[in-house]
Amino acid sequence: MTEPADQLRPITAEEWPRFIRAMHTTFGVESTGPFLDEPSPLAELDRTLALFDGDRVAATSGVYSLEMSVPGAVVPTAGVTWVTVAPDHRRQGVLTGIMRRQLAQAQSAGREPVAALWAAESSIYGRFGYAPATWRGGWTGRTERLRLRPDVDCGTGTVALVDVERFRPAAVRLYEQVRRFVPGNLARDERWWDRVLFDRPTEGGTGRQHLLHTEVDGTVTGYATYRVKADWTDTGEPEGVLTVGEVRAGTPAAYAALWRFLLGVDLVRTVEVPDASADDPLRHLLADPRALHARPVDALWVRLVDVGRALSARRYPARIDLVIEVRDRFCDWNDGRWHVWGHPSGAFCDRTDRDADLVLDIEALSAAFLGGVSLASLQAAGRVTEISPGAVIAASTAFSWPVTPWCPDHF
Repeated sequence: MTEPADQLRPITAEEWPRFIRAMHTTFGVESTGPFLDEPSPLAELDRTLALFDGDRVAATSGVYSLEMSVPGAVVPTAGVTWVTVAPDHRRQGVLTGIMRRQLAQAQSAGREPVAALWAAESSIYGRFGYAPATWRGGWTGRTERLRLRPDVDCGTGTVALVDVERFRPAAVRLYEQVRRFVPGNLARDERWWDRVLFDRPTEGGTGRQHLLHTEVDGTVTGYATYRVKADWTDTGEPEGVLTVGEVRAGTPAAYAALWRFLLGVDLVRTVEVPDASADDPLRHLLADPRALHARPVDALWVRLVDVGRALSARRYPARIDLVIEVRDRFCDWNDGRWHVWGHPSGAFCDRTDRDADLVLDIEALSAAFLGGVSLASLQAAGRVTEISPGAVIAASTAFSWPVTPWCPDHF
């Protein structure tokens, strides 16, 4: 008897409308916006998988071919997306079949050593080897308390509101300069910038506003985006909410100047920064660190597709020379012992028959890959077993990174 997962296949362009509407239905959202009747420019139909029940689409998934910054390098990354299974096809092995097919295809083609996704439900993807590797801060604060320290240097540049036509080329150039230094950042080609800057209307709020920070010589050294939603108290006092999108800068002064502008917008009483890094420098700019309240939540989930290639690709701020025994029940090509040798300038990782210094599962290794989750913390949770004394300290130090991983791009 043929299992449902065996019937998964890529869709055609003609099947796209049914595919996208099935995905929206399972997610419980209204099918609106562009690209309902024809594939999005970002869609890679050859990397989709769908389950058909007659003419009806009962399961969906896709993969974006991405490039992600990792500590000291960039790696091709399979961006898993559009994953749904209709309620009447659950618990039939369909999701497992999708996950297995995606990872096997990425590995066999030698295409991507790493996969990543945003998890709609956090209890689903751990059994497939994914783990949260970046966090978003969920910052919020009241403007009467959000004041910069008196010693903050905002430089001599200027911050100005600009239209999107002027904003885009400057933001593209600056993003390309800074994104390689932040693990979890994704490369953006013109198609991705189209998506990032697509302005979806919000109920009762403004369209997206665009800021550029420009030095005296005309060089753009920072950009930011935000929206404002007006509100008023019963006594007629302004109670507006400003929601910050992305703030990027090439210098500390430009970063501070952008925040000085954002925290001073008229008629605003609350500032929200839902997708900022959990370790955003903003807290250290404030005179009152308690003025900024954080509700951190998992963001990008990461999964090592090919342990050898992934650990060879990244860099290590402290020397590492250890054998790690990886337990990967879902992708057996990763299961076994790996010799990891590396330092700030290079690394390699290959199979070995030497005794292990550490034992851990693929989830723990994937969580630590971008440098934001400590292997020592995972050991404290019983997720890492130390065989050689001192191995956890050595590995935790080597796998760390000075810049906290962060992914501002949802997919």
